[in-house]
Amino acid sequence: MTAKKRKKFTKFDMGIYGAGVILLVIVGYPLILVMSNSLSSPQLVASGKVLLLPKGINLEGYRAVFEDNSIVLGYANTIFYTVCKTLLALAITLPAGYALTKSTLPGRNIFMAMFMFVMYFSGGLIPTFLQIQKYGLYNTRTAIVVMGAFSTYNCIICRSFFASMPKELEEAAEIDGCTPITTFVKIILPLSKALLGVMVLYVAVGQWNSYMDCLIYIKDDAKQSLQVVLRRILLIAQAAYVTAEEGGEYAAMMADREALLRYSAMVVSSVPLLVVYPFLQKYFDKGVMIGSVKG
Repeated sequence: MTAKKRKKFTKFDMGIYGAGVILLVIVGYPLILVMSNSLSSPQLVASGKVLLLPKGINLEGYRAVFEDNSIVLGYANTIFYTVCKTLLALAITLPAGYALTKSTLPGRNIFMAMFMFVMYFSGGLIPTFLQIQKYGLYNTRTAIVVMGAFSTYNCIICRSFFASMPKELEEAAEIDGCTPITTFVKIILPLSKALLGVMVLYVAVGQWNSYMDCLIYIKDDAKQSLQVVLRRILLIAQAAYVTAEEGGEYAAMMADREALLRYSAMVVSSVPLLVVYPFLQKYFDKGVMIGSVKG
């Protein structure tokens, strides 16, 4: 047997690998820097001497994060908002996408046109705020869970995915006496794990990183999300730096502590997504590609 001929390494390949390395450095360096700062001595962090690896290993920042009641409460609120909104979004978007694949649905084109219209045009911030206030949802957790639970973009992905599935499955289920709801729950959904993974990833990541809704519609600190708490910490840290330049030793010490707390809180807030994402990654590309090509 002849040895397999090795592929020639061309200049184009070198360019691709070089661009990949550059992008890896651009994306990876900030992540490593934040992690290193969260593990370093407060004085070294505040002075900007930590450039890559941790210096003067210190876990004081993480201890301060878990001792801060506002961060722990914000963490719990964000988990609650993310889980509830993801479940609600799945319960609304998946059936809507499946129903829109049916040519027998009365007014299907009208519904789709309405969804597409509100995708590009909205009432704006002030009318939305007045509407939330009129419904009695202002300063309630329900407002955060309900707002944005339905996404036209996600609905289109679901519709395309369900439209690409073999019609014979539904026909066989109908012959066996299954109702449309039974067919959807017991046959279509179990075959849509890739789509479910994509939807969970889209909705959960979007809600986890969102802070504007809580900032506008929630005034009670006990109901604020983690992102709003982190924003407050960043503002306090910025003010502490200004005070440290004008103040004495105590002001400088508080500035060092706030800088360390800022980086530690960033790391802690990112852990859930970093843990969940690898389990959903295998469904991500497959789900999007199946929904985008109808063959």
